[in-house]
Amino acid sequence: MKVLSINAGSSSMKFTCYLMPEEEVLISGYIERIGIGESFYTLKVNGDKIEKHVDVVDHKQAFEIIVDELVNYNIVDSLDEIKAMGHRIVQGGSYFDKSVVVTDDVMAKIEELAPLAPLHNPAALIGIRAAIDVFPNALQVVVFDTAFHQTMKEDKYMYALPYEWCSKYNVRRFGAHGTSHKYVSGKANEILGRDNTRLITCHIGSGASISAVVDGKCFDTSMGLTPNAGLVMGTRCGDIDATILPYMIRKGMSVDELDMIMNKKSGFLGISGKYSDARDIVSGCNNGDERSILARDMFVNRVVDYIAKYYFSMGGCDMIVFTAGMGEKSRPFRAEIMKRLGVIGIHLNEEENDKCFGTLAKISTDDSSIPCYVIPTDEEVMIARDAYNLV
Repeated sequence: MKVLSINAGSSSMKFTCYLMPEEEVLISGYIERIGIGESFYTLKVNGDKIEKHVDVVDHKQAFEIIVDELVNYNIVDSLDEIKAMGHRIVQGGSYFDKSVVVTDDVMAKIEELAPLAPLHNPAALIGIRAAIDVFPNALQVVVFDTAFHQTMKEDKYMYALPYEWCSKYNVRRFGAHGTSHKYVSGKANEILGRDNTRLITCHIGSGASISAVVDGKCFDTSMGLTPNAGLVMGTRCGDIDATILPYMIRKGMSVDELDMIMNKKSGFLGISGKYSDARDIVSGCNNGDERSILARDMFVNRVVDYIAKYYFSMGGCDMIVFTAGMGEKSRPFRAEIMKRLGVIGIHLNEEENDKCFGTLAKISTDDSSIPCYVIPTDEEVMIARDAYNLV
């Protein structure tokens, strides 16, 4: 069976076509700058990487491009060969603890939750509607980033605010990146050879979160009501004193301006003044740029804080996992984090860390108290699995 895995952003679309249940990748691609000019897309097929430039005005056209390339590379002879499509949704709230088939009610709930993921849920809805138009006979499935975290207990997901805020307004911790945390925690258990484990999974990219996972289920996670909680990120501030907000409003800032600054002009960008990408931060550090060094140190401090918190709250840890863009490919950031974990007996294997770039690797020494691994994430295959299972 052929299944399409879709991750739609406001101006981008990532897709992978799988042969299931073998999980064989037939073609994958990434369409960028949808609707904003100078559009292009990259394909990976038959071992080749191809880049094409074409004006893509909306998500429906993006799906039409996918169709053309599926036919062009003989992946399908007819669209009816695509039996299911899985769509990543960032925010499912407390409505969804698993992936579900798209219905009008499901779409309405995703739209209702859009204020909690304003950059993601509306874009995903556009993608789903376009997919229904272009692939009318495929089963449409939604896979939620928040579903994995629904196993958290009340003392972990509640805020110390009036209890009614949670029951009436859904003000609580939902987390994000759940599909990634679920994938890498499963891989970690395979490495350890058992399911009764205590893991700390670090999904660190432009958006970043850390989860504590006990026996394959989420115990706690760093992101909150929205993705702007927990770690310092590319443009998001992460944890701050909530009273900063009314303070700045009294200084003349509007609510919308504050929201924009905390989500789009903070984090690495806000601290460094010019860089939101970890690679640029590393280059700045190497060149002695003091604000880049400050951004790196603030990020590393926050990661270590959460690792320490979860180590004690779980009563120990069987493995620490690094994944996503920085976790898989930024040797300097991994090294800085690992060095600061030496106090609990964790030591960096510098040779293995230097060799590891987007590959599975153990980067701690054999005598470390906790093994530390880089495990490349694969959210797309998790989406495809759920779509296949729901067929």
